[in-house]
Amino acid sequence: MAETAPHRDDAIIVVENLEHSYGSFRAVDGISFTVKKGEIFSFLGPNGAGKSTVINILITLLSLQKGKAIVAGYDVTGDAQKVRESIGIVFQDITLDRDMTVWELLEFHGRLYDMPVKERRDRIDELLKLVQLEAKRDELSKRLSGGMKRRLEIARGLMTRPQVLFLDEPTIGLDPQTRMRMWEYIKGVNREGTTIFLTTHYMDEADQLSDRISIIDYGKIIITGTSWELKNTLGRDLIYLKTDNNANALRLLEHLPAVREITEKSKGIVLMVNEDGTKVLPGIIDTLRNDGIEISTINLKKPTMDDVFVFYTGRELRDEGQAPARAMFLRAGRR
Repeated sequence: MAETAPHRDDAIIVVENLEHSYGSFRAVDGISFTVKKGEIFSFLGPNGAGKSTVINILITLLSLQKGKAIVAGYDVTGDAQKVRESIGIVFQDITLDRDMTVWELLEFHGRLYDMPVKERRDRIDELLKLVQLEAKRDELSKRLSGGMKRRLEIARGLMTRPQVLFLDEPTIGLDPQTRMRMWEYIKGVNREGTTIFLTTHYMDEADQLSDRISIIDYGKIIITGTSWELKNTLGRDLIYLKTDNNANALRLLEHLPAVREITEKSKGIVLMVNEDGTKVLPGIIDTLRNDGIEISTINLKKPTMDDVFVFYTGRELRDEGQAPARAMFLRAGRR
């Protein structure tokens, strides 16, 4: 399910054979993918996978070395300023001026992009309503809660009506209830017609929000698809076992017809099965017990995006620092 040659018809982002190296280290290794107009597209990868390099090329913070990247119809090399005018960005870290009010922050951002006064003021009113900050328009940003600050940053990213909004960890550090409300704001922005390019360390977030997901590791896109398609590649159910002899258990179970794949982990065995796990379990239990193997723990569950991510990358998602990129973009926006 790794993406083939990009189709341009409905694509707002087209990446073809992209490569980028830092000295002798190739961070991005000939990847191709598309993002369709109007979709929410999640880009996932562990630290060092090449994800940040790709994103920084797309938002014109890094020069393109080899390949092609088109954003909103503009080449990131030949039309970098047009790309910047077509996108909005919400970075992982809060970048609000603490001593400016909600209204002043949006007004200042609109002025940076030379928006006409009436358009600027109308847009501020529209966005404050969208992110439900109308009652906080005269509040200093330092007095806002974490969730309100995130919503304000999304509003600021939308001031210029971007065709593509890049959201880098938009809900990091928020409590679960605020995260779920933030998902609704993001969906609302998407319903307005803005394409969302999302990076997140929360697998449930990618699962709930995304129309499609790409997983990148070691500079290559491993797999792309809908959440359902990706989870379906792992089989129908997952069965976790811990026994008093995991090595022998693995040997006995790996040839069972229903077992798609079996892996020994530090804490036990994971079986991917192609049938209803509740129907497969009795046979597994009988097979092990008939050989004198005792089961201490057994757990049955449906595959999740966490399972997909670990299966395809072999590692957990980890934080990536974005401060240098953020500073570069803010400087670029003022030129």
